[in-house]
Amino acid sequence: MRYDADMAVPFLDLSRVNSPQWADYRAAFDRVMTESQFIMGTDVEAFEREFAAWVGVTHAVGMSSGTDALLATLMAYGIGPGDDVLVPTLTFFATAGTVARLGARPIFVDVDPSTMLIDIDQALERRTANTRAIISVHLFGQCVPLDPLQDTTLFIIEDAAQAHGATNSHGVMVGAQGHAACFSFFPTKPLGGFGDGGMVTTNDDDFADRLRLMRVHGARPKFHHLHVGGNFRLDTLQAALLRHKLPTVDAQADARRAIAARYRDALSVLEGRGTWRWVGRTPGRHVFHQLCGLASARDELRAYLKTLGIGTGVYYPEPLHTQPCFESLEQGLGHCPNAEKACNELVALPCFAGLTDSEIDEVANAIISFYL
Repeated sequence: MRYDADMAVPFLDLSRVNSPQWADYRAAFDRVMTESQFIMGTDVEAFEREFAAWVGVTHAVGMSSGTDALLATLMAYGIGPGDDVLVPTLTFFATAGTVARLGARPIFVDVDPSTMLIDIDQALERRTANTRAIISVHLFGQCVPLDPLQDTTLFIIEDAAQAHGATNSHGVMVGAQGHAACFSFFPTKPLGGFGDGGMVTTNDDDFADRLRLMRVHGARPKFHHLHVGGNFRLDTLQAALLRHKLPTVDAQADARRAIAARYRDALSVLEGRGTWRWVGRTPGRHVFHQLCGLASARDELRAYLKTLGIGTGVYYPEPLHTQPCFESLEQGLGHCPNAEKACNELVALPCFAGLTDSEIDEVANAIISFYL
């Protein structure tokens, strides 16, 4: 799949990302078809063990999507009406949407204007008597520093949907830092599948058991329902394909880091001009799920690049606290000014394994020509 298929430089070309492993994927597909164990097959258990070992945790529980991973995690912790959950306003909708679906209240927190990650100090200030949890989003592939949260009573959920393989300043991988972490295997993610899929990681034996119960409608044994859960199972076929892709994740992240470094060097001529600056980085390993800058005249820049056949993306065009569905929470415009400003300036550049040096240079030179 090639995003912006008519572009000379696509924003993302999944065929380049996946093609080196085509033979392995076909073999896995054929094997699952032959075995015909399509739901909760042996590949699911094997992938869970392998993913847990890679992250460095005791348990990994396969889920049907990153959204369902968040939902099941909140359900397993007992989040519901009367509870407040701290969430960043600059993130994908599911981070707050899953909280609201359970009748709880998302408390929107602004971002650090340098890194675009949740402002932990502000999050702690916005706690209420009913705040039970925080969802920290490792946005764009870099790690939220969670040390300030460790001495609180908050249940710490890592939204690691964009950060497979990222680490903090201590070298600890995302997914092993909070009480639970939620991953997405949506095709565009650092570990992207071939449809929807997700995972929850944790070191808590009892919590992992509740997650496994929640993903099968709360039933144990079958047809005997201890809780109201959901159908959150990871498909066997997705697990089989992802098992072959997992060993490639670190190398692909290395490729994106090299791409980011080449862009940074090429665009250094714009430093100090007030037209372009990179989103700041936190200490640790960044996996560059998205390579984002903050651009003056962002929409005009994107339109100019499009005329040259260069694809770009915006993550995100509107913060969550101003979305119509959350109007009743009375946390609207002005509540998170840093995020509101960023949504008018953020732009993501092509950054995927297989992008060539000449394509990187073409994008960089086009940005320079727009501003200079």
